[in-house]
Amino acid sequence: MEKTEEKKDTAVAKPFDVVALVTSKLRTYTDNNELVLPANYSIENALKSAWLALQETVDKDKRPALQACSQASIVNALLDMAVQGLNPGKDQCYFIAYGQKLVCQRSYFGTMAVAARVAGASDIWAEVVYEGDEFEYTISHNRKFVTKHQQKLGNIKPTAIVAAYCVIEFKSGKAAFTEIMTIAQIKQAWAKSKMDSASPTSVHSQFPEEMAKRTVTNRACKALINSSSDDNLFLEHFNRSDEEGAAIALEAEIDENANKDIIDVDPETGEIAEESAVEVHNVEPRKLSRDPTSLKTVEAMMKACFEDFGLQPKQVLAELGVSKQTEITESPADCYRRVGAARARPAVVEEKPEF
Repeated sequence: MEKTEEKKDTAVAKPFDVVALVTSKLRTYTDNNELVLPANYSIENALKSAWLALQETVDKDKRPALQACSQASIVNALLDMAVQGLNPGKDQCYFIAYGQKLVCQRSYFGTMAVAARVAGASDIWAEVVYEGDEFEYTISHNRKFVTKHQQKLGNIKPTAIVAAYCVIEFKSGKAAFTEIMTIAQIKQAWAKSKMDSASPTSVHSQFPEEMAKRTVTNRACKALINSSSDDNLFLEHFNRSDEEGAAIALEAEIDENANKDIIDVDPETGEIAEESAVEVHNVEPRKLSRDPTSLKTVEAMMKACFEDFGLQPKQVLAELGVSKQTEITESPADCYRRVGAARARPAVVEEKPEF
């Protein structure tokens, strides 16, 4: 008998059916009063812009996203875009293909646009605080208020950033919302990025002031949006696009780099054991096998925990006491130290990684 080719859930056969499906779903939401779109937001125009953007979107292997990604993920990405009222033609979001999954990633400009729409923001601006600046703020009813920020030109140095803050003002005239982050908090947020922010060629190293402003602005807008909107459908898509993007990116990277048979080397003879399961009994605790400070990103920490301790990502999260990557607040180095203090290489290695 001839083997029947397994059908793949892709959108390449009838691409415009995807747009029709999304449009129909959105109409169902609006007809049932589950979703209120901005008065000046045209679903048709946004979907046309998205479809044009998708024509040029490719995955890491340069395959067109519309061929590489599943139809379900394309539909979900377009729904994430439309429910948030975003338009890729205005640089408010962009699409990324991770394996067979397409993700709609909201941009810095998109987050500000959503804050303006959902929370009634009239102006959003951010500033950087440098060493030597006179900076003061007060806290009242869980709200921060910057009362003084005086700066001299001589203080403005990329290496002298101590903090950044974002102020969101409102059309209604209510008190402004302010978010303040120290440089340590900002770098901690950067460490969660897939990009190595510590690299001299990274955008974080080359433009630290602008990236600090963007980081604190994103945090301020997201906190405000989550506290201002009572639209559960909107919040589900708003937060899903961030969390899914981070999770899928990690899965794709680990799948590419770590989905291999475990090869164990005898530390005394230097001989490589068979690629199948390697039994190692009575393993004594040992020192960390690498310098934790060399781990600059959460993804690097996850891979190191697998390579050094045989732990899957879910096990690392459990060891850190969190349920998902976005809840990690410690630096990658501190996370690795915590895991390393409690774990050695497992006594019996029998499985391939689950990534």
